[in-house]
Amino acid sequence: MFDLIVRGGTLPDGRVADIGIEGDRIKAVEDLSGAEAREVIEAEGDLVSPPFVDPHFHLDATLSYGLPRINASGTLLEGIGLWGELKQIVTQDEMVERALSYCDWAVSQGLLAIRSHVDTCDDRLLGVEAMLEVRERVRDYIDLQLVAFPQDGFYRDPTARENTIRALDMGVDVVGGIPHFERTMSDGAASVRELCEMAADRGLMVDLHCDETDDPMSRHIESLAFEAQRLGLQGRVTGSHLTSMHSMDNYYVSKLLPLMAEAGVAAVPNPLINITLQGRHDTFPKRRGLTRVKEMQAHGITVGWGQDCVLDPWYSLGTADMLDVAFMGLHVAQMTSPEEMARCFDMVTHQNAQILGLEGYGIAPGKRASLVVLDAASPIEALRLRPARLAVISNGRLVSRMPREDAALSLPGRASTVRRRHDPGR
Repeated sequence: MFDLIVRGGTLPDGRVADIGIEGDRIKAVEDLSGAEAREVIEAEGDLVSPPFVDPHFHLDATLSYGLPRINASGTLLEGIGLWGELKQIVTQDEMVERALSYCDWAVSQGLLAIRSHVDTCDDRLLGVEAMLEVRERVRDYIDLQLVAFPQDGFYRDPTARENTIRALDMGVDVVGGIPHFERTMSDGAASVRELCEMAADRGLMVDLHCDETDDPMSRHIESLAFEAQRLGLQGRVTGSHLTSMHSMDNYYVSKLLPLMAEAGVAAVPNPLINITLQGRHDTFPKRRGLTRVKEMQAHGITVGWGQDCVLDPWYSLGTADMLDVAFMGLHVAQMTSPEEMARCFDMVTHQNAQILGLEGYGIAPGKRASLVVLDAASPIEALRLRPARLAVISNGRLVSRMPREDAALSLPGRASTVRRRHDPGR
């Protein structure tokens, strides 16, 4: 007898199968018509996906929108300044409570793995202490990776280097940085070198905020690719944002992309935030604020969509729904063919899981029993609808349920209910 069977769901690759779960692992993905289980979830006609994964977030700042004031200009730099003000008045307990509330939102949306940058430019390291506590409290149902992130610059802030090392010694998982925020380009390149060496010495991954600017001469991604190859960090390095690439000379990019592919550097654009914060100094034409997603994918570079912010100094919206992120991404990147839209769904599931190096991710026997049942027939329909998560299973345990979102109509001669699902193939 299985502990749980998810019956008759449609997998992202189009297969229809029952999923049998024992303990925290998937035991079978096949026709289980005669099998019994302690609990059965009926998923016939519904999409069953592995959980959503967010490879770039700021959990220490989330749900703080309006504190101590609102970002009036809407710019990245005012957001950084505002965060500096908030750090002086926030308490560790407040950070923990907001982060836990966001994790509740995440579970309800089937988001069960998050990589969160945590600011290390604070001698008290309140954010680090808070996020380590949150990581421990959610560990049974969310994979939370923490990145030691010197928000004000690894060299620019006088104690950031020491505090970043302290944070890693405390158990933070990933080495972070922000080279374009250093005082000079040379300082930025030097920070990339030292941070990558730090990760290599400790056997850790690297994830740098890299070239989050409209300046086409911000080219720290080139340094990051060089250091990844020099130090043998292929497959362990991520460049997040990379927005300067939207303004770079095409000839230079034709050299850069093969270097990134050769070095095994992944990329995480954050479309909701990039399109909001970038291009603020433009009149018209106004830049789209997104890096070269399709071009990178054509070179075999792993690219995932990140959420970055929800209700914080940089972004006034957000719901913890990675389908919102992918939906915006496919529009801004103009990824509207069926194959490209399906790839956008894969970017917030399998590609992001690869960037985080998640163990046991996917739907197959032996994988971790973490699944999402969506009120949609296919990945593309899920992107169109951003539908209800009918059931969310984490490590074999049902952790969230949500009703369908059918509307009741009162129209003469028409059906009494309506659903926005529309799959001509069915």
